[in-house]
Amino acid sequence: MMSLIFQFGRILFICFLAELLSALLPLPIPASVYGLLLMLAALGLKLIKLDQVKQASSFLVGILPILFLVPAVGIMSLWAELRAFLLPCVLAAVPVTILVMAGSGLVTQWVQSLRKKGGKGRD
Repeated sequence: MMSLIFQFGRILFICFLAELLSALLPLPIPASVYGLLLMLAALGLKLIKLDQVKQASSFLVGILPILFLVPAVGIMSLWAELRAFLLPCVLAAVPVTILVMAGSGLVTQWVQSLRKKGGKGRD
């Protein structure tokens, strides 16, 4: 139980640092992006070991659909105002989604080819 509390504490500390960066830096980057980059850097530099956040992060990923309920209800309550923007949003979202999927697939294939060329494939 205490381990789980410390894991959440580490994640919350990264979130706090991300909020600070978002408030202090004059860049239009959301705190969530800073948080992802900080966590990636902390894991990559071994400042935080994966075991130190794995259980808490697995729990958060498991309840992720529940976390989307509040924004979904907010969107539903504003449906009358949002209806006018539905067509432009769909026209923008469909090609962007296709581009992101294609780009992600190409990057994944590229990374896999680099791993194969590198020999002993690290997992």
